[in-house]
Amino acid sequence: MFGDLMGMMGKLKETQEKVQATKERMNTVLVEQKSADGLVRVTLTANREIKSIEMDDTLLEDREQLEDYLVLTLNKALEKATEIQETELGAVAKEGMPNIPGMGSLFK
Repeated sequence: MFGDLMGMMGKLKETQEKVQATKERMNTVLVEQKSADGLVRVTLTANREIKSIEMDDTLLEDREQLEDYLVLTLNKALEKATEIQETELGAVAKEGMPNIPGMGSLFK
């Protein structure tokens, strides 16, 4: 029994290390989102750190329109980044879970 417990603890520690490595790797995964008409382009990491915002000069004439473009485009980019991060971290966590009776149904 204790051998199984030690094995599970080792597996959990290994999974924690893989999750941390995945989080760090997400800093290098870039997500780019453009507005529908291409006037605004946002780039951020999968950890949701904004790297750049580019916009067409015509948007500088209308502050309210620019703000709307930024909000919409940033929200779409953040949604994409969150999906990528959740997928990657979920895969690592699921792969590393020890076989605990009754817990398998939680990951289906």
